[in-house]
Amino acid sequence: MKQFKRYLITSALPYANGPVHIGHLAGVYIPSDIYVRYLRGRGADVKWVCGSDEHGVPITIKARKEGVTPQDVVDKYNKIIKDAFQELGISFDIYSRTSSPTHAVTASDFFRLLYDKGEFIEQETEQFFDEEASQFLADRYITGTCPHCGNERAYGDQCEACGTTLNATDLINPKSAISGSVPVLRKTKHWFLPLDKHEPFLRQWILEQHKEWKPNVYGQCKSWLDAGLQPRAVSRDLNWGIPVPVEGAEGKVLYVWFDAPIGYISATKELTDDWEKYWKDPDTKMVHFIGKDNIVFHCIVFPAMLKAHGGYILPENVPANEFLNLEGDKISTSRNWAVWLHEYLADFPGKQDVLRYVLCANAPETKDNDFTWRDFQARNNNELVALLGNFVNRALVLTAKYFDGKVPACGSMTDFDKEIMEQVAASKEIIESYIEAYRFRDALREMMNIARAGNKYLADTEPWKVFKDDPARVATILNLSLQITASLSIAMEPFIPFSAAKLTAMLGVDRLPWERLGATDILPVGHVLGKPELLFDKIDDKDVEAQLAKLEAAKAINAAAGYEPSPQKESISYDDFQKMDIRVARILEAEKVAKTKKLLKLTIDTGIDKRVIVSGIAEHYTPEQLIGKQVLVLVNLLPRELKGIVSQGMILMVEDHNGALVAVGPENEVKEGTMVG
Repeated sequence: MKQFKRYLITSALPYANGPVHIGHLAGVYIPSDIYVRYLRGRGADVKWVCGSDEHGVPITIKARKEGVTPQDVVDKYNKIIKDAFQELGISFDIYSRTSSPTHAVTASDFFRLLYDKGEFIEQETEQFFDEEASQFLADRYITGTCPHCGNERAYGDQCEACGTTLNATDLINPKSAISGSVPVLRKTKHWFLPLDKHEPFLRQWILEQHKEWKPNVYGQCKSWLDAGLQPRAVSRDLNWGIPVPVEGAEGKVLYVWFDAPIGYISATKELTDDWEKYWKDPDTKMVHFIGKDNIVFHCIVFPAMLKAHGGYILPENVPANEFLNLEGDKISTSRNWAVWLHEYLADFPGKQDVLRYVLCANAPETKDNDFTWRDFQARNNNELVALLGNFVNRALVLTAKYFDGKVPACGSMTDFDKEIMEQVAASKEIIESYIEAYRFRDALREMMNIARAGNKYLADTEPWKVFKDDPARVATILNLSLQITASLSIAMEPFIPFSAAKLTAMLGVDRLPWERLGATDILPVGHVLGKPELLFDKIDDKDVEAQLAKLEAAKAINAAAGYEPSPQKESISYDDFQKMDIRVARILEAEKVAKTKKLLKLTIDTGIDKRVIVSGIAEHYTPEQLIGKQVLVLVNLLPRELKGIVSQGMILMVEDHNGALVAVGPENEVKEGTMVG
């Protein structure tokens, strides 16, 4: 494996039309913060860049609704997001923004160089135009009746009532959201990046050279490549964004998907004069941390842009996470079904690490996962308080009681002493291997295993019973317990840095280097410890109930807006249920069925065979979102022919509050063919 001299870490730019919620944190920002803190602890040369994504149509829509300018909108949310990140301990080297002057120049120059090299193609397309407002309309500025559900307030890109993805031309009775007039189709010229030109390079680079990428990332890329890449527009008609820097492009700006990833480059320029060393030297390892909805842009589109430009390195890995749900339901900003970071920080002052810990423990690394407030409370009370905090407190309090708060001398060690210390020392390499593989949940679990080992050690040796008869033995026990505590402070820092800093203060030391984790002589004999304090405190039922009440209020508002759960169906016997053979299966391939809008052809591994199922979910999932996903399948459903394809089974789905279908699968990865029931 290649050894790199330095690291460049990027995290997806949060969109500046609203605050950050726990789904963003679990998917992108906490994993990347853990990774960067770990690298820094090892003394690596690492730069971590991020910033607000501040262009695009949704921001102009929000500005129009609020009667302010787009700049007012992005200024407001840039501050909210930046301040909340900082308070949570998300330790970017720079948090920039795509409305900065440096970014405008960088993105403009990037486009111009590709333009001058002939890397774009020009095409005329038809787009809706508002004659009264004298401007072309983005899809979100067009409303009309949904052809699928009859919702009269559907947008030109999606119906939020039934969740169907639309083209503006699909709408019945389309109207401009700006003037209310009926728009007309007019020709407009745009520039396109011919992704098909770069397809051979991308196939070789991804499919052959990066088979180690996560299955969801690799599978989504493969699906796109197998379907054949198409030219993609890099400009659009809009008055908010970076102007297209060529003659004849008045009223056109860089498309936000082209503009935003260049923000990583401009942020690095703002951070350091040596920015080229991090973007152009092959001895730099670049890693993009993103959510699964950004896989295509970071694995296919942005690398194609960098390759077309020339001179830039490409990412070594793109460890995209899946989505985090909330109390069993998909997080939805439009329905206020979310836990907003800035609100959490106000409601739970001083408990940044509790949220960091729980979101890492529940990180959606291989599949969608769920956050619940009861689990949040249980993990705090049973793991942070009763396990980690309890061990640290006992080690320090006992040392204060028996040795005046000074590290006692370590005598000869028993086999049990050596076994425990070897276990702690082994944790270092285990944590490293998990973090290097972007398996942060497993790394966190191993960090907690150090605390488990410490608790077991104290419980089994019972120094409080031994001191009277054998104070030298107790000195050894507490010396080793304190060394374990010091190792814990090192292992904790990437995951729960506020608690790690509090612990190092109690130990009376500065932050310890990663290389010392597992050592038996971290704290010298006679070292004076600080005053013991509780690392964590319990979270009461009333605190959790207040958060659940917030969600219930949101649910009531949504119900008033028209959402009602379906009534229970007619009861069936247990024997009827037993007839259904429901198994865990993995989707191997997915493709759209020709000449249909709703059907996908899925090749699945049921554990007993590989078969084809045709499912009417094309309006809810793209093929690349499904590849590699584990789902529940009714395998003994009678075969049925759909559009000439024999479908053998049914994938189980549920409908969320927006009317979108969501695949049902196991909470954790299990073997294909595992039966339900």
